[in-house]
Order: sequence, then structure tokens, then C-alpha cells
Amino acid sequence: MVNDRQNLDLTSLSLPAGGEAVEWLISDMPVPYPEAVAAMEARAAGIAARQAPELVWLLEHPPLYTSGTSGRAADLLDPRFPLFATGRGGQVTYHGPGQRVAYVMLDLKRRRPDVRAYVASLEEWVIRTLAAFNVRGERREDRVGVWVSRPDKGAGFEDKIAAVGVRLKRWVSFHGISINVEPDLSHFQAIVPCGVTDPRYGVTSLADLGHTASIADVDIALRQAFQEVFGAVTARLPQAAV
Repeated sequence: MVNDRQNLDLTSLSLPAGGEAVEWLISDMPVPYPEAVAAMEARAAGIAARQAPELVWLLEHPPLYTSGTSGRAADLLDPRFPLFATGRGGQVTYHGPGQRVAYVMLDLKRRRPDVRAYVASLEEWVIRTLAAFNVRGERREDRVGVWVSRPDKGAGFEDKIAAVGVRLKRWVSFHGISINVEPDLSHFQAIVPCGVTDPRYGVTSLADLGHTASIADVDIALRQAFQEVFGAVTARLPQAAV
């Protein structure tokens, strides 16, 4: 079933007239998860106080699992990597090399204080990014994230290619999205990804779908699609602190 979030008006999530461009930061080296969370929380507080500009932060993590506010201990089947409890929405997921994580810190009070519309906008950003590689990403009614139909696996089979998990403080967002570019998909076998147990629903990546896109290629598509959905960005040097 197609998600009704696709019917939401997303135009009001774009940059307000006269607003400052969103900073765009890419980290070249894997970022430990606790460091990333601390940096996001500090930047979100700065944005809420109007002392820092909005930020999109692209990075990779070393192999790890995170458990959101709906996470269940039983969803970690094999603790082969560290597990971090986190305040984002959602359940258990994997992060690691070959997966592009985008942490998004936006002032929704200025843009539009609507959580459903914001989540739909993040999904739209991913869908447009995937379209640059001729991959059709879709929303689903009962499953947040972006999915790809897999008729090659059988009728009704679908795989998740991108996850969405957000948190808000004072209407400033943090956490965000992750897109599977070329991660080791076997690492997802140690969890019940996002609590989805239906055997028809798995996990995929651009590489698994036969696309040879690099992380850098995906970054270019992410930036273009972000500007279409959310507005202008301005680049920062990789070594700059969040």
C-alpha cells in the first residue's frame, strides 16, 4: 500500500524567504557514534538559539547498531557490533562503511512545524536521489523509509534501501537518513531491521541492485535533490567542526 505521506504538501519545507543557506559538511573519515550524537545535539541547540546556521552532515560510521525509541532488545539477534541506544524514532538498524548517513539539523519552527510533512520530505529527498541512478524508491503505508520493489525475488517482495529516523528538540531536527550504497548487507542479518519480520521484506543497496555508484556519486545526487526539496546549501571544508 502506498503511503499517504506522498499526498502531503512539501513545498512549505523549503528555505524561508531571506533565510540563510544550509551548511553542507562531509566527513571523510568514519565518525564514532557518540561523537556524532554529541555534535548534533550541540548544533541543534545552537540552531534553536539562532546562534548557528542549519546543517546537513554527511558521514559514515564504523560498524554498529542503534536502537531508537521503539527498539526492542529481542531485535538484536547477534551482538557482533556495539549497540547504542538513541533518542531518534524507530527501532534497531545498522550503520557502517558503504552506507551514506546524512544528519539533518533544520529549524522546523521557521520552515514548517509538522513532523509528518518533515518525514515525508526526507523520504522525497531520498527518492529523488535514487532516481539519479535510475532506481525507483517508494514510500509504504505501514513502513517508514524508502523501499524498492523486488519482483526478481517473488510476488510482493520489497527491500529497504534507505532508513529514516528523526528527533526534534525545540522544533529543531537532528538524526536523519541513511542510504545503503555498498555496505556489507550480511551485517543486517544480526538484527531485525526496523522491527520488520515479514520474510518478503529485506534490505538492499545500490550495489546489490547492480549499480556501481560511489559514495561521492551519491553525495552529488543528495546535494542536488536536497536543494530541490529544502533549498540552497553552502559547502564547508571537511575538517571543519560541526
